[in-house]
Amino acid sequence: MKTKVSILFYAKKAKAAVNGLIPIYTRITINSKRIELSTNRFVEISKWSTEAGKMKGTSEEARSINNHLDLLKSQIRDAEMELTHKKIALTSETIKSKLLGVDERARMLVPIFQDHNNKIKELVGKEYAPGTLERYNTSLKHTIEFMQWKYDISDIDITKIDHAFITDYEFWLRSVRNCANNTAVKYIKNFNKIIKICLANHWIEKNPFANYKSKVKEVERVYLTEDEIQSIMEKEFKTERLSLVRDIFLFSCFTGLAYIDVKNLTKTHISIGIDGEKWIFTHRQKTESASKIPILPVSQMIIDKYENHPQCNNEDKLLPILSNQKMNAYLKELADICNIDKELTFHIARHTFATTVTLTNGVPIESVSKMLGHKNLRTTQHYAKVLDKKVSEDMRILKDKFAYQENKLNKSGVS
Repeated sequence: MKTKVSILFYAKKAKAAVNGLIPIYTRITINSKRIELSTNRFVEISKWSTEAGKMKGTSEEARSINNHLDLLKSQIRDAEMELTHKKIALTSETIKSKLLGVDERARMLVPIFQDHNNKIKELVGKEYAPGTLERYNTSLKHTIEFMQWKYDISDIDITKIDHAFITDYEFWLRSVRNCANNTAVKYIKNFNKIIKICLANHWIEKNPFANYKSKVKEVERVYLTEDEIQSIMEKEFKTERLSLVRDIFLFSCFTGLAYIDVKNLTKTHISIGIDGEKWIFTHRQKTESASKIPILPVSQMIIDKYENHPQCNNEDKLLPILSNQKMNAYLKELADICNIDKELTFHIARHTFATTVTLTNGVPIESVSKMLGHKNLRTTQHYAKVLDKKVSEDMRILKDKFAYQENKLNKSGVS
């Protein structure tokens, strides 16, 4: 909707001078909001035309005052056009600043970035995970370090950020910080969000990312095979610590839940599903999307094992999970004991559920996507790409079918 700007000149009787002259004011109304400015001209009230908004007559005084008012009106229209051209919001404040020659305060990058991070901090646990705040705080830290490295400054006017700034920042991330491709792209993506905030508020005219292109390289997801899962399940550990880590890890392998989602589970998340069996009903903390997962026998055995565990009872948790850092440290130890030559982390359990436990066993990708809580089927399709074994098994069925048909033809004497 176009912003409506109206201009009115009037004699302000309430501010009559001692000599009886009345000051002439201009009233600028923008979307029903007014500002009033003095024209620095005075008039006898009897010589002022309220209807015309100018001085009556053709005297030298009238021509001089009316020409001044016409000039002011022209300046207001010029200011309106300039602000519109620069895509600066037309408000009483911006018009007034332009007319009075008050320069707009320079907007600096770091306070805008920090304000964004502060808002995320206030919403941690409501709309954002703690990891999101940590990621943006690190992004701000990297941005400041880059500016010091490149320009020897600790902050920059956002209007000075251009395409070269972006490409140099990416170069710094890859070279000085030694970030891998996907890590560098993610930091640049975080920075782009701040630029989008500036664009949305009309603080900058041009998008420095307009001609910038980056691409996330697809990473092959590590997962466990059936034999490796079996090896972990059958291994007897001497310490209760490793037994606990093994059980929680296997629980994730057979539910597809990420660490934080397993940690947040309580007994109330288990209910009866559409088939009359026990299901897990929860929401992923990362995306807030729903996950509805039928409980497989292995998962139920682990739930039963820790039903009366003191930590579960004291903290109202379904399972007595350790910190993510400790889990990952102990999983490396577990991998060595089980002779698994893979960099075992807790998140590999989620990959294992998607591949070995479900897709490999013929569970449709749409069902897997829903259980994983993916918002987009393409995210789940990344797992399907690595299943050469599934492709082999599917093609074996086709080969057997053709072999059967060929055998029938041979028996019928067709050559």
